[in-house]
Amino acid sequence: MLRLVLENFHGNADVVETLDRMIQGQRITQTLLFSGPEGVGKATLARRFAARLLGDPHKIEQDDLSLASNADRITDREKWTSDKRNDDPLIFSSHPDFLTFPPDGPLRQLTIQQMRLLKERAPLKPLKGSWRVFLIDSIDRANEQAANSLLKTLEEPPPHLILIMTARNPYDLLPTIRSRSVLFRLARLDSDAMRQFISTRGLDHPERREKLADGAPGLAVSIDLETYDRRRTAMLALLKAASGTDTFGAWMKHSESIAARRTEKLDSYLEVLYLLLSDVLRLAHGVPAGRNADISSDLERIAQKVSFDWLRRAVEKVDQLVDLVRRNIQKSIALDAWAVDMLSTK
Repeated sequence: MLRLVLENFHGNADVVETLDRMIQGQRITQTLLFSGPEGVGKATLARRFAARLLGDPHKIEQDDLSLASNADRITDREKWTSDKRNDDPLIFSSHPDFLTFPPDGPLRQLTIQQMRLLKERAPLKPLKGSWRVFLIDSIDRANEQAANSLLKTLEEPPPHLILIMTARNPYDLLPTIRSRSVLFRLARLDSDAMRQFISTRGLDHPERREKLADGAPGLAVSIDLETYDRRRTAMLALLKAASGTDTFGAWMKHSESIAARRTEKLDSYLEVLYLLLSDVLRLAHGVPAGRNADISSDLERIAQKVSFDWLRRAVEKVDQLVDLVRRNIQKSIALDAWAVDMLSTK
């Protein structure tokens, strides 16, 4: 029977049961890699697993990065100079034997300074019990120097240290990091499980949240529907301009508005653009739209104007923008260029 600290985790019962047996049998792998889509519960499960080993679950849950105080701290650090951030690497550690290393700075990367701090803290013995647990959240956002620095700790971890890493796609990581980890893949929840989760949380607009979250309970909780709709309106105008469904001038007013929102990141718009392109592809092949079914008529008109090759190229170009996000390019200029490039391929 699962203990309470893991019973409250929604979905992926097979992974939870495996971790529970690992703890009960005292055969705990020292390096774990939790992979899966955003919001599916990778970091949450890491904290629950750590609480089973260390106790004091309430302290450990204080390091949840989605908590307003923690999110504000991360956002505030974006205003710091790089030298100041380097002198004070970002960690969370409400529990003395549980440390979280999250992406930091305006580009939201794991830095070599954080991994050096991890290496310094790794040999320290637990204050209580037998273990220390380090969570490296979004290891796929480690820059090359940070990833290489981490390898030194992965090669010979101290006997008391458990490293848990999270990543959307494990194949974005260095092969040497993957080979030193035991991989657990977390899948999206099915519709019944999502409805139960949303009901348990008492969330507003339950049907819409279920649709947009697409099996990721964390997204169902965190998504700001008003913000999503504003970004979607802008990205729909971008798609219409890029496909020739509407004029480029109709997109420009959105481009100017996006440029004025200095605190919003390009990747927040690109994620919405990916979802719209996915639904256009579905409609082009006679499959109903998924997350954006309420604007199917607009997406259907785009689907009728573009080819599969156009959609493939559109996704490739968005992928390139994702790679450029870490270079801090200007949002509106990047999106303008994407639309012009795609319109030229029509």
